[in-house]
Amino acid sequence: MEPAARRPLVDAANPSSARVYDYLLGGKDNFATDRVAAEKIAQAFPAIRIGAQENRRFLLRGVRYLAAEAGIRQFLDIGTGIPTSPNVHEVAQDITPEARIAYVDNDPIVLVHARALLVSDPRGQVGYLDADIREPRSIVDSDLVRKILDFDEPIALILSAILHFVPDEQRPDQILRTFVEALPPGSYVLASHVTAEHEPALRSASAGYRDDGVRTQPRTAAEFERLVFTGQALELVQPGVVLVSRWRRDPAEPSAPTPAQVSAYGGLAKLP
Repeated sequence: MEPAARRPLVDAANPSSARVYDYLLGGKDNFATDRVAAEKIAQAFPAIRIGAQENRRFLLRGVRYLAAEAGIRQFLDIGTGIPTSPNVHEVAQDITPEARIAYVDNDPIVLVHARALLVSDPRGQVGYLDADIREPRSIVDSDLVRKILDFDEPIALILSAILHFVPDEQRPDQILRTFVEALPPGSYVLASHVTAEHEPALRSASAGYRDDGVRTQPRTAAEFERLVFTGQALELVQPGVVLVSRWRRDPAEPSAPTPAQVSAYGGLAKLP
C-alpha cells in the first residue's frame, strides 16, 4: 500500500462521494453528513439506489468478461471506493488466481479500509495507491502500480462511476488520453457514467450534490462514448455503449429496471 506523503484526516463534516455511494449500496461506512447528502439526492431522484446497484452489477459482469473471456490478468481500478464484496480482485482471482490488481482512490476513508482490498490470492497480487484521477501521470508512473502491473502485457483500466466527477473544465479528455497512451496494445477500458437523458430530475440531484461540495457532470451517451471510447480510438466490445443494466446482463439476474431508474451508461473497449 502506498499512501500520500501528507494526508488529511477523514472529514466527517462534509460528504464524500465514496461514503455516499457506500450508503446507497447499503453499506455502513458512512457518516451522518453522507446520509443527508444521499437522501437529498434521493428526494430529487428516488431511483438512485437502483442505479447504484445496477452500476455495481455492471462492474462485476465486466470484470468477469475481462478475466474469463478476454484473458486479462491485470487490472487498474481507479476510483475504487469503499470495499464492497465481491471486489474486483475477488471476482478476477476467482477466475484467474494469478490476477494482479492495483486499486487507486484519493478518499481518506477508502485508505482506512484499504487493507480489506489487499487480501490477495497468494498466486496473484493486490495493492492500493492513494492518488487522484486528475493526476494520471502520478498513477501510471507510480512505483506501486509499476511493481504490480507489467506495462508490457495487456491491462484492464476500470473507471466505474468516476468520470462524472470530472467536469469538462478539468479536461477529462486529456486525463483519458494519458491513461490510454500508457496502456500496452490489447488492453481494455471499462467505464460507466451517470446520465440525465432518461430522467431530467437527475440534473436537480446533481445540483444538490454540488451544493454539498461534490461536483458532478452527467453526460449523454454520445458525450460519454466520445470522451472515453471513440476519442481514444478504442474498439467497442458488443453491445457497445448501453445502459449498465443492459450490458451483457446475466439471464439469472432479476428483470432490468427502467432506463429512468438506471440513468447510467456503461461500455467496454479494446485498445488495438
